[in-house]
Amino acid sequence: MAKPKAELPAAEAIRSLADSAGRLAVRVTPGARDDALAIDEGRLLARVRAVPDSGKANVAVLALIAKALGVAPSRLEMLRGGASREKLVGIPVQRQ
Repeated sequence: MAKPKAELPAAEAIRSLADSAGRLAVRVTPGARDDALAIDEGRLLARVRAVPDSGKANVAVLALIAKALGVAPSRLEMLRGGASREKLVGIPVQRQ
């Protein structure tokens, strides 16, 4: 059986949570039943199936956010919280 598709909010909604420097606050739940992103009280909530072992959950979080934003995971950066559930992720700032 194929794993279900992740629930992802719109890229614009995620980008609106970041500050002008492209810093995005994320609360992570590793070892979840499914991969999903949700917006709650002005921050992004991420659930990933990966376990917090050797950075696997961090890689999964960055991949999930990148997929929702439509960018390559290499364009994102873990700024703070590599060993914490509360993370700060750098995302590409869109120029207008």
